[in-house]
Amino acid sequence: MFVIKERLFALGDDFDVLDENGTKVYRVDGKVLSVRNKVVIENADGDEVASVHRQLIALRATYEIQIGGEKAAEVRKKLFTPFRDKFTIDVPGPDDLEMKGDLLDHEYVIEQDGTEVASVSKRWLTIRDTYAVKVADGIDPLLIIGSVLALDLALERDAEKKPGKDD
Repeated sequence: MFVIKERLFALGDDFDVLDENGTKVYRVDGKVLSVRNKVVIENADGDEVASVHRQLIALRATYEIQIGGEKAAEVRKKLFTPFRDKFTIDVPGPDDLEMKGDLLDHEYVIEQDGTEVASVSKRWLTIRDTYAVKVADGIDPLLIIGSVLALDLALERDAEKKPGKDD
C-alpha cells in the first residue's frame, strides 16, 4: 500500500510517496517549466529511479514511463469511453495492463489479463491531490506509481482544456 500525496507548497506537480507505515519512500519532482509535462521519481537518497513524461507527437494523451533509464511502459488514454476513464499501460512484451475508472468517483483498477493487480483511490476531501494505491505482489510498484502519475497529468491536462477554465 502506498499513498501519493501532493506537496502543499510546491511549484509544479510535486508529490511524496509514502509506504503503509507513513515513511517517505519516493519524492516526485514535477518539472515546472517542462513542455513535456515531466515528473521525476527519486528515491530517499535523491537519486532518479523513474520518470514520466508526455509524448508531444501522439494522436491521444500518451505518457512514457522510464524506470532505471529504460522505457518501461507507455500509458495511453483510450479515445472514446463515455463516463469512464480508460488507459492502456503498454509494457514491452505481451503483458499489457489496463487502467479503468469512474470519472465521478475517482476510483480506478489496474488489470492484467482481466485480473486486478492494483487499485487506486483519489481522496476527495483533501486540500491537495492524494491517491491511495494498493499493488499486488509480483507487480513493480514503480510501474504502478508511474501510471498513477500519468493519470494525474492527463486529468490535469483535460481540466485545463475545458471551456471556461480561464474566462
